[in-house]
Amino acid sequence: MILSGCQPDPPDTHPPLDYSDYRSAALRHPKQPLVLLPHTLTEITGPVLGSDRVRPGDHDLTFGHRGEPLGQRIIVFGRLLDGTGRPIPDALIEIWQANAGGRYRHIGDRWLAPLDPNFDGGGRTITDNRGRYEFVTIKPGAYPWGNHHNAWRPAHIHFSVFGHAFAQRLVTQMYFPDDPLFGQDPIFNSVPEAARQRLVSRFSLERTRPNWALAFEFDIVVRGRNATPFEEPHDD
Repeated sequence: MILSGCQPDPPDTHPPLDYSDYRSAALRHPKQPLVLLPHTLTEITGPVLGSDRVRPGDHDLTFGHRGEPLGQRIIVFGRLLDGTGRPIPDALIEIWQANAGGRYRHIGDRWLAPLDPNFDGGGRTITDNRGRYEFVTIKPGAYPWGNHHNAWRPAHIHFSVFGHAFAQRLVTQMYFPDDPLFGQDPIFNSVPEAARQRLVSRFSLERTRPNWALAFEFDIVVRGRNATPFEEPHDD
């Protein structure tokens, strides 16, 4: 995501490309120096990501099925900001997550938790003119994975933030406060300690709706000393 007038991120913000405790990083991280591909006329004039990409109800992951999904309904809200604290309007934000049992609706997920016929696990929305977004969803469950002995991933939601073109994309994860699995999760711990709490949402009693849903606030900062840690390097 390209932003003007922003200071570069401090070196203790983003996780390293190769983190030995996260075993599959050895297979995924680049072995050669990255090659800068400047934006050309194709990227500048290509299709843009606007409000027509989002349909009514896309922000509500509990909507559009025959019944209610299982689990604890939550509201996830926040702001998308640049490195100077200014809001970023009209940006596409997508999320995907496991269901309340910790299972993704994906052919590759073989975890024995049941699928929920009333929950697909994906949503999208556009930030408003003050950079605000909101999703209604279900709190995801933890799930086992094969990284190390008795390995479980903390409950989390994946976030994808787009600028006005497909090439302008950042990906991160949001966690929940006081998760007991933080200490043994190499993905969370690959983030420098000073920046980890920027990935943890804040419980909001003010935005919690009585008898309906708990609320969690998660601001995303794309640049500067308070930048949210992202999964890709971005040295544009």
